[in-house]
Amino acid sequence: MAEVIRVKNEALKQMANHVLQEPRLECCGLLVGKDGVITRIFPATNEAASATEYSIAPAELFRYMREIRAAGLEFMGIYHSHPNGDNKPSARDIAQAYYPDVAYFILSPRKDTPTPVRAFSIREGEAAELNVQIV
Repeated sequence: MAEVIRVKNEALKQMANHVLQEPRLECCGLLVGKDGVITRIFPATNEAASATEYSIAPAELFRYMREIRAAGLEFMGIYHSHPNGDNKPSARDIAQAYYPDVAYFILSPRKDTPTPVRAFSIREGEAAELNVQIV
């Protein structure tokens, strides 16, 4: 059985809204929470401005990390979208998964996607799908 990642419905809605703002480009952001539940998103700017990759500027990432710590929250995940492909980790996603202890959410803006929100644990070059539990 897959590991479970718990997320508030409101955070999922905010991620989905972010994806739809620029559906042709990858969007990205951080996921934070408390007590094992993702409760908030920190939408970031995709510095790459690309349909096939994302990059959060170091200054923005550091600013968010300071805000997260100051609010007493935990950094629990990263989200991004795949505008044109399947919402499973690409080779680049796996290679650039620098945080092995967080969940990687991948969203699809396409209406024909069977599961528009998927989450993965990515460790040591291996991706394992997580069971997303909405709370």
